[in-house]
Parts: sequence; structure tokens; C-alpha cells
Amino acid sequence: MAYYEHVFLARQDISSQQAEELVAHFRGILEEHGGKVEKVESWGLKSLQYRINKNRKAHFSMMNIDAPAGAVHEMERQMRIHEDVLRYMTIRVDDLDEGPSAMMKRNDRDDRSRRDRDDRPRRDGDRPRRDGDAPRGDKN
Repeated sequence: MAYYEHVFLARQDISSQQAEELVAHFRGILEEHGGKVEKVESWGLKSLQYRINKNRKAHFSMMNIDAPAGAVHEMERQMRIHEDVLRYMTIRVDDLDEGPSAMMKRNDRDDRSRRDRDDRPRRDGDRPRRDGDAPRGDKN
């Protein structure tokens, strides 16, 4: 069997619970046809770069799949029919990643200490104010 990474976007007006039920529904289709889902990641409700069918946001889900091509084609056929699925993309890969995807790792970048962020210069070139500094606008 082949390995696939599959990402799909569900409408913004469904609940998170309904988005999880969609994943379970498509997982069932794959398992009926001899495939299996190795990992599922829910990336949550995210803003879209442009509207898709009048939706500004969508629920993003990613599945790592080990299945024959026929099972993936049937799942994609069902997604085309399903009214809650806005877009989907399936990519064949050589190996499935064991760890978290890049979207899940992205949140780890904000773990810097607050002091590191406050000491950065501002866009206008001024350094952050410290105790004892003259208020801005007062240049003696």
C-alpha cells in the first residue's frame, strides 16, 4: 500500500465536534476499502487568504494515510459530494512522519521569554522605554 498525506478544509459554520465527525466518517470510508489512518491532526479554525464559497475561515484537518489508491479515490469522491468540505488535497509521500507536522510545530516558536520580545527595537528605531526615561516628545 502507499502512503498519503491528506488535508481538507471544512466550512466555518460547523462545530469542532462536527469537524471531528467528518474525520471519523472519512476514516471509515478508508477502512472499508482496506486502508488505515496512521495519524490525525486537527489544526483548528483558521482564517483563509481568500474567500471560498463565501467562507472566510475553515476547520483544517490533516490525516496520514496508509491505503491503496482505490480507497483514496473513493474518499475523494465522497469529499466532492459532501457539502461541508470546501477543499481537499492528497499528496503521495515516501514515508509518514512520526512527529508533529509543520503546522503543529509553528506554535513552538512563540516560547521565547517576554523580555526578549520587549527589548527588541521598535520599527521607528526607538528603543523601548525604561524607568527614568524622558517621555516621548520631550527632547531636551
